[in-house]
Amino acid sequence: MNDWLDKSETLLNTTTLGNTPLQWLIALCVAVAFATIALTVRSLVVRKLKHRASDTAGLWDDWIVAILPGTRSLLVFAIAAWVGGQLLALPSTYGRGLDRLAVLALLIQGGIWLNRSIGFWLKHRFHGNETAGQGSIAGPLIGFILRTAMWAVILLMLLDNLGFNVTALVASLGVGGVAVALAVQNILGDLFASLSIALDKPFVIGDFVVIDEHAGTIEHVGLKSTRIRSISGEQIIFANADLLKSRIRNYKRMQERRIMFGFGVTYETPLGKLEEIPQMVQAVFDTLPEVRLDRAHFKNFGPASLDFEVVYYVQNPDYRHYMDQQQAINFGIARALQASGIEFAYPTQTLHFGSPLKISRETPNTAQNTV
Repeated sequence: MNDWLDKSETLLNTTTLGNTPLQWLIALCVAVAFATIALTVRSLVVRKLKHRASDTAGLWDDWIVAILPGTRSLLVFAIAAWVGGQLLALPSTYGRGLDRLAVLALLIQGGIWLNRSIGFWLKHRFHGNETAGQGSIAGPLIGFILRTAMWAVILLMLLDNLGFNVTALVASLGVGGVAVALAVQNILGDLFASLSIALDKPFVIGDFVVIDEHAGTIEHVGLKSTRIRSISGEQIIFANADLLKSRIRNYKRMQERRIMFGFGVTYETPLGKLEEIPQMVQAVFDTLPEVRLDRAHFKNFGPASLDFEVVYYVQNPDYRHYMDQQQAINFGIARALQASGIEFAYPTQTLHFGSPLKISRETPNTAQNTV
């Protein structure tokens, strides 16, 4: 019995890395307790806030529900090991290693939370935007830039924590970055142009635009190029940098469409009826509620017609709607002129023939006598 007690006492007094088995046991229990509590709190908070988030107008609970599931158990155990290690008197080498492990775990876990926070912000920033295409352009691009910058900073912090000379690394990367930037300056120009498109929003996906002599609907805005589906069906691809240098006419953002057209009547139209034509045009527009007449004037005396010019506005910018209204206007004007006996002019030429030119000739004999 005494031998067993002696062995037990010897075992309890035996130290490993400067700590007794009891100290190791206490540190292990603290680490397990910390990890268990952290993971339990994570599950309870997520479960409770999921039910509450749908009933509240604030976003903080939605944000917590979005990022907490990203908590990795392995990283929690690494931090728990550091917490337990604070109760131990470890050699400096092992202590620094445990500290570095905890910092690595915190940096990686913080990066995961920040990554989810960026996704949460992008979702709520662009979701439900009145121009839905803006989110599809700006969201992925801004998310890519933010995530790249975030993970680059975290990587440098990790390397610095592991003992690498980050200053020399950043300096070397800076020199190499200048060389790479000069080699790919066209690509970088398109990349920054896409960022400008995302932030300035001259157009969004779904807009109908005219760029120089090309017209079509925006289908996709990428990091380097923008794709447009033309009216005839083919896909036109523009480099983003070239696109911003062009004159872009965005018809999707037209508030109302201004239309100007003309027609001509024959010169045989009596003056009284000619003076009635603007009132006829006004009467036609009075029957169409979705158009607004600006003016109707006898413009000029054409080569084969008396020309009138009409300007009006369509309150709906849709092109099909405009064509429907223009067709109704044309029918109305044709009907009104026909009812008044006024004829439309068409290209004609009138040739007037006078008496033939008379040329007197002297006979040869007369000419000789004259000489």
